[in-house]
Amino acid sequence: MPLTHLLYLHGFRSSPQSAKARALAQHMARHQPQVHWWCPPLPPSPREAMTLLLQGISAWPRESMAVVGSSLGGFYASWVAEQTGCQAVLLNPAVNPARDLEKYIGEQTCWQEPQERFFFKPEFVQELHDLSCTTLMRPECYLAIIAKGDELLDWRESHARYAEAQLRLLEDSDHGLTDFDLHLPAVMAFLGLD
Repeated sequence: MPLTHLLYLHGFRSSPQSAKARALAQHMARHQPQVHWWCPPLPPSPREAMTLLLQGISAWPRESMAVVGSSLGGFYASWVAEQTGCQAVLLNPAVNPARDLEKYIGEQTCWQEPQERFFFKPEFVQELHDLSCTTLMRPECYLAIIAKGDELLDWRESHARYAEAQLRLLEDSDHGLTDFDLHLPAVMAFLGLD
């Protein structure tokens, strides 16, 4: 069944104004205007973020929706895909954000809007633990794009976590996938939108 709904989930300290979110939004508007696109700003609380997402996609058809997520958004995208059975594209996905984000407890700023501040609370670490998926029920429904040049996350962890999924292992690039335009065709092909 052709894709009808696409959800994009940004990473920690990021927003719908990230370069990848904007690039994908523009591509969808230009080439796939029939697909419903949603890229919400995610609250700092993982529990609140998942509540927002489940409410937002509650009426979406599971068999023709997909999710794309970057970094922490990739962790969230895995959770959404496991809940719904939809396809997921993960861009340098976080594998253990409860561990990785513990050191960020306190006031934070958004990369795209430094004047926007939020507080990452200690209880959010437990909320991340609560969202952890131990095994992927349908690994064939995932495409993971992982850069060995990721300066924030260990690519080997992501590679091991998504070893049974479709993988694009990049020899260089970076955490933000500044060469994302080069990978858009693979993302579109995986989603059946080429």
